[in-house]
Amino acid sequence: MSPPVTASSAPMRNRTSLSAVFLRFLATFGLAILLVALIVTFSLLLPDTFPTAFNARSILSDKSTIAMLALAEMVPIATNQFDLSIGYHIGLAHILVIGLQVNQGLPWPLAVAIVLAVGAFVGLINGLLVTRAQVDAFIATLGVGTVLYGVSFWYAPVQIVGTLPEGFDRISSNPSGIPLPFVYVVVISALLFVMFEYLPLGRYLYFLGANPRAAELTGISARKYIPFAFVVSGVITAFAGVVLGSRLGVAQTTVGPDYLLPAFVGALLGSTAIKPGRVNVLGTIVAVFVLAIAVAGLQQMGAQFFVEPLFNGSMLVLAVGLAAYASRRRTQMRARDERSTSSIVPNEAPRGQPVTSGGGESN
Repeated sequence: MSPPVTASSAPMRNRTSLSAVFLRFLATFGLAILLVALIVTFSLLLPDTFPTAFNARSILSDKSTIAMLALAEMVPIATNQFDLSIGYHIGLAHILVIGLQVNQGLPWPLAVAIVLAVGAFVGLINGLLVTRAQVDAFIATLGVGTVLYGVSFWYAPVQIVGTLPEGFDRISSNPSGIPLPFVYVVVISALLFVMFEYLPLGRYLYFLGANPRAAELTGISARKYIPFAFVVSGVITAFAGVVLGSRLGVAQTTVGPDYLLPAFVGALLGSTAIKPGRVNVLGTIVAVFVLAIAVAGLQQMGAQFFVEPLFNGSMLVLAVGLAAYASRRRTQMRARDERSTSSIVPNEAPRGQPVTSGGGESN
């Protein structure tokens, strides 16, 4: 029998329920609240420079590349894999898209198509190494990324500079309105959101990340869907390289690796918000711009150049810890809900009917 509900236990139970609701709300929307708080705080501290249209356009334009890379990283993370090649990959992509036009004289649409095809191929190689060769994703993608870094130095031992077509320049230019790179982020986010939230494909990727063995038993093949996740990541990374090349107008081998850490942080930190315990599109975008606003505000207040890597590294450690905690919390809540559901059974048999146990029949 369940213990009787007394007058003193009812308020305590209500307080516990309200506390649980508040904690769940904070876990879900805490990062978004932090984003708003950072914007308000820096706007009050820096009223002449921070809350301006120019500053907003600069942040949206500069950090959209990181946002695209974070979204690219998010897709394999959904399957419990990691892509450490994205920093080197975006470097090679922006070198190729400029070099193919300047050195080989290709029209810019063909150069972009080739770079996107190379991106899909790189993602496929990563996926096959992980699923067919059974190489750990950290080792496989780091090795592939290092190879890409070497290819970048081979193709562009020196800076590639040249006259680029106006159509290629327009890929990233929109000086009067919303920066086009941010528009691309919105479009990619919308496509991934639909895939993960409304299509079976997204659920398959989540299922593979949560329980690969159970996914295989239900017919969701890791050999099919994990390479697909890496291909999607590769194409998005290559496109981010195209946008970066259009913005810079110059190809440099040193550009690329520095993007890995903030993109990785954005994807992992995003798994602690909106849908805590798993990576998701909205959480990733919020996380990226929390980092962007914090760094931009600190730099405008006079912080030195080392603040950004210091901040990103600290946030990576924090993001990993919070992501692990959110994942455990989600698992515990799911198990508790399952126990609660299974416990809703009659405690007493109806009058005149025997009580049976273990599915057997009464004599």
